[in-house]
Amino acid sequence: MTAMLTPREAALRLGIAYPTIKQWLYSGKLKAAKTPGGHYRIPEAELDAFLHKAKTPATPRRKAQQTISGRNQLVGRVVEIKLDGLLAQVKLSIGGQIITSIITSEAVQAMNLKVGETAAALIKSTEVMVLRV
Repeated sequence: MTAMLTPREAALRLGIAYPTIKQWLYSGKLKAAKTPGGHYRIPEAELDAFLHKAKTPATPRRKAQQTISGRNQLVGRVVEIKLDGLLAQVKLSIGGQIITSIITSEAVQAMNLKVGETAAALIKSTEVMVLRV
């Protein structure tokens, strides 16, 4: 049986505002059950479709994915993305300097990276990885 969340818990899980959850409930974008007292309860599984867009994921699994031992994380803005088959070239502007990383096209799509968004370069030895923030 899937856990049931209050609208406030669901908003925290997705990193969005409580009123947004309420709008989604009223419009039918998010399915929920009502308690006998008329309160909404949202099945945890209903949030799965929205987790990839979560700004501040609250699930333990997602927090663990964001915890990284690398200390050289430089936050900047995506200024260019070039996709070419399996690989992508991502350029970040960090303090007026450009850092370029070659990552998989699939990673760019999974992070939903777009020009103008904030991202971090994680520098480890000779590798630079891109992490969406």
